[in-house]
Amino acid sequence: MITVISPAKTLDYDTPVNDAKFTQPELMNYSQTLIKSCKSLNANAIADLMKISPKLAELNYERFQNWQPNFTTQNARQAILAFKGDVYEGLHVEDFSEADFSFAQNHLRILSGLYGLLKPLDLMQPYRLEMGIKLKNGTNSNLYQFWGDIITQQLNQQLASEKHPTLVNLASNEYFKSIKPKQLKANIITPVFLDESKGQYKVISFYAKKARGLMSRYLIKNQLQQANDMLSFDLAAYQFDKSLSDEHQWVFKRSEKQAEHDKQQSKA
Repeated sequence: MITVISPAKTLDYDTPVNDAKFTQPELMNYSQTLIKSCKSLNANAIADLMKISPKLAELNYERFQNWQPNFTTQNARQAILAFKGDVYEGLHVEDFSEADFSFAQNHLRILSGLYGLLKPLDLMQPYRLEMGIKLKNGTNSNLYQFWGDIITQQLNQQLASEKHPTLVNLASNEYFKSIKPKQLKANIITPVFLDESKGQYKVISFYAKKARGLMSRYLIKNQLQQANDMLSFDLAAYQFDKSLSDEHQWVFKRSEKQAEHDKQQSKA
């Protein structure tokens, strides 16, 4: 069973890390091709392409210009330690043991506009290149066209040894679109997280992102390898709702009262 999550816009290359173990991204040849296109853009073009401020555009211009393919722990960082944001707040790798990192390395994958598919301990240099960006490269007008079947094929290779291959989709729609479900040789399960708001249950983006990280953490910390074991997920007061779920979409929800109770316990 493999779980896929999205990357994050926010990066941390400053906090000291102790874990010396690392691997190299497997799709670096493709990354280098994309970087050539990125290096041809000036800061103004990056601002227009990514719809970001001039300050952020200048930062990412410098990142692209400084990017080079020889990754070491001096110029790069393990992906799972570099990404920050709501999903990674829920994942909370700060207390991961060696066994946790090892299990994550085998069962967690991070989708990426630049690197395609990352293992948690793969080194990466800082970048910003969201999957939905319409970056032209050769005959490709966007990153979905550029990656084509590559990410799906990579996942199929990594799932091939599984007796009952399963992909747990905890990625955003933007990133999951880089995978082609019809070509994926696995059962796909997408957990959906609903929160109560004004008496109605719905997906609230901020909470849903954090819940995806919490589910990833739950799978890793408990070393779960069977999909049905996810049904017992109860972090942050979420509970599985069988009545709202189907074969491929599993719904977890929590009431405002449950959410508030969980917050109070966290503060205690």
